[in-house]
Amino acid sequence: MRYRPRVATWAGNLIRLARHDSGLSQRGLAQRAGTSQAAIAAYESGKRSPTFDTLARIVRAAGRDMRIRLEAVDDHDEWLARYEAALPPSVVKEWRKRDRELLEQALGEKSVRKAAARTAK
Repeated sequence: MRYRPRVATWAGNLIRLARHDSGLSQRGLAQRAGTSQAAIAAYESGKRSPTFDTLARIVRAAGRDMRIRLEAVDDHDEWLARYEAALPPSVVKEWRKRDRELLEQALGEKSVRKAAARTAK
C-alpha cells in the first residue's frame, strides 16, 4: 500500500483557519473570493483540492496572506528523526524517491525556461 498525504486536507485546513480567523461564514468568504459556498465547503472537507492560485485567492479574500519558505532539510531535527523512525521503511524510501523526482523535474523546467528566455532575446 502506497502512502499518499491528503493535500486537499491541508488546503482545506488553511481555508478554514483563514475563514475562522476573519470571522467569515463559508458564504461570506465565497462572495469575497468570487466562488460558491459549495466550493468552499468542498475544499474545507477535503472533497476537492484547489489549485495553488485558487487557494491563494481564497486566503487573500479572508484578509490573510500565504507565505511559503523552502529550507534545507535539517538532518539533526530530533522530531523528524523520531517521526521517520516510526514509519515503515518503504514509506520513507518512497518519500525520498518522490523528493528526488520533484527536484529533477524542477531543475528540468528551469532549464527549459532559461532556454526559452535565451531564444526570445
